[in-house]
Amino acid sequence: MSSLQIRDVPEHILKSLKEQAKREHRSLTQQALYILIKGLNLPLGTNEKRKQKLNLLKSSSSKLKDYKLSDPVRLIREDRAR
Repeated sequence: MSSLQIRDVPEHILKSLKEQAKREHRSLTQQALYILIKGLNLPLGTNEKRKQKLNLLKSSSSKLKDYKLSDPVRLIREDRAR
């Protein structure tokens, strides 16, 4: 795999990149690569796809909190009684 070195990165950009990396539990290199991939509209790796889907599930599960689910024990007993 090839490597890339970037020199003279402005301090505010480096600080922002470090904060994003920490927030996303990535190394500085992983975060920079992730931003390049997104900026170039390239397909994400499987880990990133998985992370996006998990975030989608988390956001949709918060919408379901007000939804009343049936008692599974009652449903099983009803099914067995048939």
